[in-house]
Amino acid sequence: MPMNVLVVDDEELARNRIHSLLDENSDYKICAEAENGAEALMMVERHQPDLILLDISMPVMDGLEVAKHLSSMPNPPAVIFTTAYGEYALEAFSTKASGYLMKPIRQEQLLKSLEQAKSLNRVQRTEILDDNEDTGPARKHICARMRGNLELIPIEDVYYFQADQKYVTVRHKKGEVIIEESLKSLESDLSQRFIRIHRNALVAKSRITGLAKTPIGRVRVTIDQIEDELEVSRRHVAEIRRFVRNR
Repeated sequence: MPMNVLVVDDEELARNRIHSLLDENSDYKICAEAENGAEALMMVERHQPDLILLDISMPVMDGLEVAKHLSSMPNPPAVIFTTAYGEYALEAFSTKASGYLMKPIRQEQLLKSLEQAKSLNRVQRTEILDDNEDTGPARKHICARMRGNLELIPIEDVYYFQADQKYVTVRHKKGEVIIEESLKSLESDLSQRFIRIHRNALVAKSRITGLAKTPIGRVRVTIDQIEDELEVSRRHVAEIRRFVRNR
């Protein structure tokens, strides 16, 4: 049975070249194409490829961030990065990708990388991505599923994350969505931009406008541009007071 391959590149010539290199090889079938990272994630959900040939430098969402989002999927495909820029190599390998190919891609190198990736089963791919989940490149988007489609929310548009059991509500400029991701992983990924105020909430540092007290003496943060006020737990009050005072 052939290995299903998703080709992701913003240049049509680059996608056509990969087609030409694989067209006569019955071991591999190109099941879909994508022109950017956001489209790539949708194609992964739709076609469930075994492997992605993934360009790094692309509009909307680059390949390094795509690899980051793949780590949260239950059955991630193997990833082979393709790029014309050698300076991305270190970051690419920090995601523990299955391979890294420099353009122009040569058939011998491509087939060798595909064979290596073929030897990994899906459980191994998940473990590889999970092992390095906290050390890959920082993401620029939150990826949410809305009515069967993927919605990308820029991190700068997010006001806060609030957990409720196994789900997390993302409050952002255009409303809110629910994601199946832990606050712990979000905090690890976004600690430069968000601060924990409660065991169930992370708030964007740039959105905190001040503190307010409830009639019963509880402390809440006030948030820029929205009326929501989130409670600060007693454990975090001193840290949040310092943060607000020292900004």
